[in-house]
Amino acid sequence: MSLRPIDAVLFDFSGTLLAVEPPADWLRRAADPLGLAFTDTESSALVERLLWAGRPGGPAPSDLTGALVEAYASRDLSFEQHRDAYTALMARADLPDPRLASALYDAMFPPEAWVPYADTAPVLAALSSHDVRVAVVSNIAHDLRPTFDHHGLTQFIDAFVFSYEVDAMKPSPKIFRVACEELGVEPERALMVGDTTADAGAVEVEMPALVLPASPPGAVHGLAAVLALAGIA
Repeated sequence: MSLRPIDAVLFDFSGTLLAVEPPADWLRRAADPLGLAFTDTESSALVERLLWAGRPGGPAPSDLTGALVEAYASRDLSFEQHRDAYTALMARADLPDPRLASALYDAMFPPEAWVPYADTAPVLAALSSHDVRVAVVSNIAHDLRPTFDHHGLTQFIDAFVFSYEVDAMKPSPKIFRVACEELGVEPERALMVGDTTADAGAVEVEMPALVLPASPPGAVHGLAAVLALAGIA
């Protein structure tokens, strides 16, 4: 069986190329500047509530009702919408200090809050060395370029396409088309790689998609499958 030619790969960000740091580390970085300290038991309980409520970069929140449904659905179209949505979500977690919601939100932005998967750099480097163009296509409301710079990955990226910059969120066909236009490739000759059904929306523009469930920070994530699909040994 011959593989379909692939001239470009579009990668999601969170849960695909990098993973957000462990939640206990995130909580500690947010709490320390506020003078807040928690026992291990308190930290574990609070982390559990935050993951349920909606951690930025974490799993989708549970039990949304009322205005939060729309706020979450449109969160990645502007910084203001993103901040308002996530601080409201985290406030549901029965926080011990009202300042903590904003501090937790701000703690997601430093590049060190994100950990590349072990196979991210090698796979990106292999694609680059074989002239396969690469884009990062993310539903996000802030600039990820400093994070890629920090981890030495920008050299492998030909285009960054962010929902807040193009006013479209995955699975909208628009964001995939914009990425292909920036790379100068036809959608059917590209591959979308992500970790959610929103990434699989690429099939609407006749682009094949590979969905890999998120792995723990720093783990091998199975990205070698991308090289196999691109015909790179």
